[in-house]
Amino acid sequence: MLLAVCNLTAQTTISGIVTYGREPLAGANVFILGTINGCLTDSLGRFSFTTSQTGEATLKATFIGYEDYTLTADISLMHNLTIQMNKQTTTINEVIVTASTFSFGKSDNFKTMDALDVVMAGNSCGDIVAALQTLPGMQKVGENGKLYVRGGESDECQTFVNGMHVLVPYSTNTENTAVRGRFSPFLFKGINFSLGGYSGEYGQALSSVLPMETTDAATSDKLGVSASLVDWNIGGTKAYQNSSLSFNAALTSMGLYDRLFTQRQEFNRPYRKFSGETQYKKEFNASSVLKSYVGYDFTLVGQHIDGRNLLLKEHNIYANVTHRASIGRGYSLFTGIANSSVLTDIDDARMVGDHYHNFRNEVHLKAEIRKVCSNVLKVSTGVENYIRNSTMRYDAYHYQLNYDILAAHVDAQWRIIPRVFLNASARAEFMKSDCLLMPRTTLSYIPNKHLQFSLVGGRSSQTIADDYLAQSRGDFTQTTADHAIFSMQYKSDATLLRIEPYWKKYHHLPLSEDGVYQPHGYGTSRGVDVFVENHSLVKHLTTTLSYSFNDSERLYLDYTEVQTPDYASRHNLRLTAKYAIGKTIIGLAESYASGRHFPTGTTPHYNSVDVNLTYLLSPKVIVYTSLNNIFGRTNIFRYDANANPVVPSRDRFLYIGIFVSLKNNKAYDISNF
Repeated sequence: MLLAVCNLTAQTTISGIVTYGREPLAGANVFILGTINGCLTDSLGRFSFTTSQTGEATLKATFIGYEDYTLTADISLMHNLTIQMNKQTTTINEVIVTASTFSFGKSDNFKTMDALDVVMAGNSCGDIVAALQTLPGMQKVGENGKLYVRGGESDECQTFVNGMHVLVPYSTNTENTAVRGRFSPFLFKGINFSLGGYSGEYGQALSSVLPMETTDAATSDKLGVSASLVDWNIGGTKAYQNSSLSFNAALTSMGLYDRLFTQRQEFNRPYRKFSGETQYKKEFNASSVLKSYVGYDFTLVGQHIDGRNLLLKEHNIYANVTHRASIGRGYSLFTGIANSSVLTDIDDARMVGDHYHNFRNEVHLKAEIRKVCSNVLKVSTGVENYIRNSTMRYDAYHYQLNYDILAAHVDAQWRIIPRVFLNASARAEFMKSDCLLMPRTTLSYIPNKHLQFSLVGGRSSQTIADDYLAQSRGDFTQTTADHAIFSMQYKSDATLLRIEPYWKKYHHLPLSEDGVYQPHGYGTSRGVDVFVENHSLVKHLTTTLSYSFNDSERLYLDYTEVQTPDYASRHNLRLTAKYAIGKTIIGLAESYASGRHFPTGTTPHYNSVDVNLTYLLSPKVIVYTSLNNIFGRTNIFRYDANANPVVPSRDRFLYIGIFVSLKNNKAYDISNF
């Protein structure tokens, strides 16, 4: 009895209440750290238990979704406690703001698409650019096939590979013929297409940026081939310890296709393109990665048009080397260099016997330091330089340009309060004697994992095209565009809904005055984009809807009054569906665009229904076929100066290809990297 009494006197009761704000928190776990003494709170948030511990100890309270609570004090003082828990907050590194951005590949972003999705898009024929045109905000400009974003010109969208600028990201072709993107979708592990509101890291882009990140070093050897009616490809990868070397070679020729299928245009030399790519990647350690890329295209095509024999030749070379490494104390350093060279020669360009020659070159240098300061703040700062030169000769007329654009930026991502995030950046650009400062801000509210609201504002800039710059007599400032975007997004396991009203105002557009381009042009573009993606209607079926309303006006180039640009259509609608059944995947796309306005008339609406089919013949062989514009509608792209309609060379385009993996068990990891 004496021993029992002594034992009871050594027990201490620990008690209190656990709350979140003014509300009790039931089911919280309260215990003495390092012991088994503890209990769960009741429905009123109360707890009470005894312990034989004496002296100083640590009391801990935990609950899923809330930050842990700890109290270190003498055991005798731990009674009638009031413990207030705080909801667990997301660290700044876990935040993904998706306003006006679509992400493809290995990304935690809401909208994801990998290389296969690009290939299997109903109207893409394996082209990144064509696949991106299914997104909201895109204008349908069939006569060249380039990206026109939210009422902006095609060159207002700029492409970056591993953070480095690409001067000309498209293949080339004759006038009124759609081009393709230069890069294979299998080349990249991630693509982030921003329609506006991008950070200060990216410059020289008025409307949008397309940053693409190449794949990491391969861990196994690969070899593959592919063939179709229009192109043949071979490529592969040799893997080494912590590094890999890749190559890819392709020949595109329309010769056989032109013999099999008639067309409206007369080509005396069918379109041919030879392209080659190589990459070397080295991982020195987990935080030090070197990547290099070299790509070369040679294009040759001849067309009999208006009584002349146009002959176009183009060489396009792009190369970059980047290195990303941790330098200690939470800092990381990125350095890169890129070179773009494009040489174009055209015989009988406008009339019999003339010759057009153009050489453009750009060297892009970049360095950036990033630092995660805490769970609520991340900052980066960098400098870069664009060194450009251009030469053009057309008979007696010629020009030569040499200029630099030096830029610097500071970017900060800050969690103001648990569910409110601010991304603020400033970019400065120096060209000749001009200095341009561009603030950019994104304020986001993320109430839960399903919803996100963002308000985006900022200014972007871009140098005008070399042809206009040469005719400006050196008196030109950079063109600027002010962006304002409100983004609303909802995501569940089966559905994604995004609605984005936007507004843009252009300043200093090139305007022809007495034969000289002056920075006196201006314009506006406003509208709303809607995107819906659903996976729940039928099992294995994915559907998307993209709708864009755009109202844009501008006074620029040779316009004599404010008017809607001839490339802009007010309404654009795209519906896509992808259905998997066994080893077969079927893709379907419907594209609609309202008419475009020209001085000589307004075009009828554009409409095309496209379909494709992918069949896994064996674990290493894919058969792919697609047919664009299956109903054969003759779409009118535009009207020329004589009011003649400009139509596609073919109403339909059939593609059949076979892809074989020779040294790999993944059929879809074909001959690229």
